[in-house]
Amino acid sequence: MTDAATNKEKQVLQEDSEPISHPVDKYVILIGDGMADFPVKDIDNKTALQAARTPFMDLLSRLGEFGLVKTIPDELPPGSDVANMSLLGYDPHKYYTGRGPLEAAAMGISMNPEDVAFRCNLVTLGFRDGRVFMEDYSAGHISTEEALVLVKELAEIVKNRSFELFPGISYRHLLLWRGGPEGLATVPPHDYTGHDVTEAWRVYEEEPLLYEVLKKAINLFHRHPINQKRMEQGKRPANAIWPWGQGRKPVMATIPEQYDLEGAVIAAVDLIKGLGTWAGLATPKVEGATGFLDTDYHAKAQAALEAIEKNDIVVVHVEAPDEAGHMGDIQEKIKAIERFDKEVVGTVFDGMKNMDCSFRLMVVTDHYTPVSIRTHARGPVPFVIYDSLDVKDNPGAFFDEEWAEKSGLLFDHGHKLFPHFIGAEPRYVELDPKKKK
Repeated sequence: MTDAATNKEKQVLQEDSEPISHPVDKYVILIGDGMADFPVKDIDNKTALQAARTPFMDLLSRLGEFGLVKTIPDELPPGSDVANMSLLGYDPHKYYTGRGPLEAAAMGISMNPEDVAFRCNLVTLGFRDGRVFMEDYSAGHISTEEALVLVKELAEIVKNRSFELFPGISYRHLLLWRGGPEGLATVPPHDYTGHDVTEAWRVYEEEPLLYEVLKKAINLFHRHPINQKRMEQGKRPANAIWPWGQGRKPVMATIPEQYDLEGAVIAAVDLIKGLGTWAGLATPKVEGATGFLDTDYHAKAQAALEAIEKNDIVVVHVEAPDEAGHMGDIQEKIKAIERFDKEVVGTVFDGMKNMDCSFRLMVVTDHYTPVSIRTHARGPVPFVIYDSLDVKDNPGAFFDEEWAEKSGLLFDHGHKLFPHFIGAEPRYVELDPKKKK
């Protein structure tokens, strides 16, 4: 993977600071997924954050504690699962087992300790001259309505004592392998858009039970009316499934157990909702939240304000900038960042100021999703913490990668940012590995 840090001038940054000492009444975290980027030639060598008009994030950068956080440890893959686990205060080295179990929790799927859960994409594969190509990791961002027809039919065909397929949203679904093996070298399909994935496909061929599931999917989808209609409309067919991100269930203490804080996660994608579930946070459904460019930003902000009235902490996650990065579309990414700033950050910030309480508001991105490479990349990402009881003065600052680096503040261990934000270290909790989710 590309290392975002190599694309910047190196400078010495101070180590993690101590937790903020004074408590506040409410805590809000706003996450714009994949907002960080490399300079793009077509927009005067600016990043998407630099090119976007973000008055609210810029204001917070001038009034808050501004810096960088390294959400992805060097030894782990640069995914939203690892990054958002860090942002919620969990050391991925200790707790990360894979993306699949997090999404299983969001879907209410019970896992035994020996089970393995896979994220299962509907994809468009090309089979040419004995090679396999990843033409589209999302089957053209297939609609949920179309996907449900395909996945439900396939689920009936593949269900047995070992496998069970569960429908999700759009191209995102879940495959449970009861008693399945650990250690399969699967790869995220979005990392290989437009590339030869023959070697990755052979990993499945070497697991006969799993490969049989993939073959059944290809046979069912090949001439399915859903795909025939999509191709007639000039859309990508969902002609295969791609299981990846597998793992066994994690054993994690919840945020209420560690910090005595009750809370909620406002998100559309199962990964984040599942992480919230494992963290002991509520995950209310928000109408219009799609996990794509057409999501209802304002509805998410309003849901956050409603949730914070009844809770101590609320986390809001917006997927759209990340999706634009995977599409390689800089203009869509700029638009998504601007809408996140205006409709989420601005709405929540104004709403919190109108409440009769002290509060701390963090705005952060989880990782880089550069449009130039259309996948995730490593590197510290910008964050800002606004404290209504301790307003800072950073004249002229802007919320972007360059200004965050100039701040001189780096949380080199990303999971330490959360207790710093809360103002307390997590208490020790005895964990029960037999506890089910």
